Amino acid sequence: MCRIYGTFNVHSDQAELRRVADLMHHGGPDAQGVAHRPDWALGNNRLSIMDPEGGAQPYHLGRVTVVFNGEIYNHRELRARLSGLGFHFDDLCDGSILPALYVTYGDRFAEHLDGMYSVAVMDLRETPRMVLATDDSGMKPLYYHWDRAAGRFHFASELPALLGFAGVKAEEDEAGLDAYLTSKTPFGNRTMFRGVQVLPPAATALLNHRDGLRIKRRPMAHEQGLRPDKDRTLEEAGDQLRALLSEEVSRLLIADAPVAAVTSGGLDSSLVTALAAQALRDGGGTGSLHTFNIAYTGTWPSDERGYAAEVARAAGTTHHQVEVDPATFPDLMTDVVRHLGQPNADPITLSTFSLFRAVRDAGFKVALTGDAADELFSGYSRMTQAVAAHHGSNWIDGYLDHLAAVPRALRKSLYTDEYAFAVNAVGPALPPGIRRILHSSPGTRLQRIGAVEQRYRLPAYHLRRVDHLSMASSIEVRLPFTQPSVVRFASTLTDEQRLVPGLGVKRALYQAAQGLIPRSVLERPKQPFTLPITAMLTPGQRLWTLARDVLSPQTLRADGRIRPERVNALFHEQATRPSDTVSLALWSLMSHQLWRQEFFAAAGTPLTLHTPARVLQEAA
Repeated sequence: MCRIYGTFNVHSDQAELRRVADLMHHGGPDAQGVAHRPDWALGNNRLSIMDPEGGAQPYHLGRVTVVFNGEIYNHRELRARLSGLGFHFDDLCDGSILPALYVTYGDRFAEHLDGMYSVAVMDLRETPRMVLATDDSGMKPLYYHWDRAAGRFHFASELPALLGFAGVKAEEDEAGLDAYLTSKTPFGNRTMFRGVQVLPPAATALLNHRDGLRIKRRPMAHEQGLRPDKDRTLEEAGDQLRALLSEEVSRLLIADAPVAAVTSGGLDSSLVTALAAQALRDGGGTGSLHTFNIAYTGTWPSDERGYAAEVARAAGTTHHQVEVDPATFPDLMTDVVRHLGQPNADPITLSTFSLFRAVRDAGFKVALTGDAADELFSGYSRMTQAVAAHHGSNWIDGYLDHLAAVPRALRKSLYTDEYAFAVNAVGPALPPGIRRILHSSPGTRLQRIGAVEQRYRLPAYHLRRVDHLSMASSIEVRLPFTQPSVVRFASTLTDEQRLVPGLGVKRALYQAAQGLIPRSVLERPKQPFTLPITAMLTPGQRLWTLARDVLSPQTLRADGRIRPERVNALFHEQATRPSDTVSLALWSLMSHQLWRQEFFAAAGTPLTLHTPARVLQEAA
């Protein structure tokens, strides 16, 4: 696991490259390496997980140079295949096979990889060209800035590092606020910075002096033409899924560094925990699996520590109960915003950041989690509501409103007239592909929703958050549910094996967990793993004080996009009639302003907004 960065057709001196590397030191504290030429550079910060004594980057094979972030789980099979073709490898590190794989298969090398990764290749054998590739689910993002006119290209694993290049300016996309409030973080290849984009999942980017930048999309695992198996019973599906997850969890436990598991107390992480503990016992390993759960000082709604402890006892793990004082949250928010690089409206960001810091403090470098199961196996209430909606009803708008940090009606009431005019001129905040998939793609309503969740929401909102906040503490997160074999299997489930209104969600996954985790966990009401901000964002709490300060009328008037009187009305409503909708709206607006302060005010950029006329001009 690493952090990578680089340039093409750019002259960067050593001081600039060192500055960019230092901005991602937390994600690769074990070693640094760079290949630097007059018009290109590839750099790497390493978090050593596999073969700590080997794996020095950049990798070189003749005139091919490679840097890599992630884990390649099938590297042993690939090494054997490539060795048979005459290639020699000096170490057993998973990434060391990449130059030979690229030389053998060219631009299609990523089709042979099983894992989570972002890879950058500099090929000087003929015309200089750069090739970049991302994994099928988007677990390891790559942010980039492409100056088409000058032919200059910069990339990095994290936004703050990309902005560390002299040729990349931190300029806010003013319409990004609308995109953020519409989907909790920008979807697709969009970011909150003007001119900065992110490579989509399953993408291969090709760059040379003649053709510029071209991005090709490979089929994601759920797009590979698999059809639901209607002859398979729910019990058979559960048994097959359990066997598949058991195999993948066992593979993901292989590391030359200590491995732990995150156990929230819900179905997904509990099943991963049980399978990991079982795999360690079956493998004859010494010692037990270590598990971690996070809770908050005091008495708050939705406390899951009891369920997590029960799962740990049943699985026989060494359990760590992490407890965070909510009074420290205002101090944490700046760190979280800086590491994310752009706002993410989910309050769980604070909990995630704190939890992985505790995992690292306990001596671990790898953690297994249950992330992504809801997207694959249909676990969200918004999916149930959409499926249950009457035929012909406006279920699409209802579903999309569930994705928002602020529902559409409330969102529009917050905007000043000038900002509303500018947003309408720019166009839809969501990528157009989302409505196209929901409205007219083949498949059932639930299958179309699943396609949107996996292509757009999961990588942008979920996986990037997990990646950035775990690597902030030098923790590599491994996600069994995003393994291509699991994603493909999920595509073979019928709607009834996923979700039936009135009977439950994630039915195949619950079936797979039977007998593995306590019945109290299987039968508990589903609740999201999140921070109880409705209870915490109330008068007298530190979060309330912070929000009132950050969202002051003076600040909002200077920004020019949000009506101060409407925000004051939200504070009054939250103080008198607390609700999840209002508390999330206030949290989201506060997070956005803290992001602006971190990336613009701190750098001396005024908080004043570019005029709507400029927004209109750029849109045109």
